[in-house]
Amino acid sequence: MARSDAATRHVSPLQTAARVVAAVFLLVGILGFIPGVTTDYGGMTFAGHESTAMLLGVFHVSILHNIVHLLFGVAGLTLARTAAGAAGFLIGGGAIYLALWLYGLLIDQHSAANFVPVNGADNWLHLGLGVGMIGLGVALRRRPAIAGRTA
Repeated sequence: MARSDAATRHVSPLQTAARVVAAVFLLVGILGFIPGVTTDYGGMTFAGHESTAMLLGVFHVSILHNIVHLLFGVAGLTLARTAAGAAGFLIGGGAIYLALWLYGLLIDQHSAANFVPVNGADNWLHLGLGVGMIGLGVALRRRPAIAGRTA
């Protein structure tokens, strides 16, 4: 059986990394809607710091927060179809997470400004995601191509 051009097209390590990161965002978005995985599920609100739901009992979540994770995952999988898109997702997404980290540090977590919502654990996670995603995007984008490499 002959494989189509699309099936034999090379998938770069950059695209693979972006797909893995995007899949994790999708998983986190789904898990945020599962009672038990998300503690105090009944206290989840659409948005805002009033939501008492905690993903894995650690990360503050709301319906909006979970939807953002799902959309981020879909965007990542879509962008990872090309190496340029994968780099854009990792580097641009990493920059967004660094901005979210700064936002979380600057706002009063008990104010209306905390609409996502975020807590201290979220802030550390956002810092790690931002640095990690940018690091992956830069490191894998600069990787020299090897002639004849297959997926």
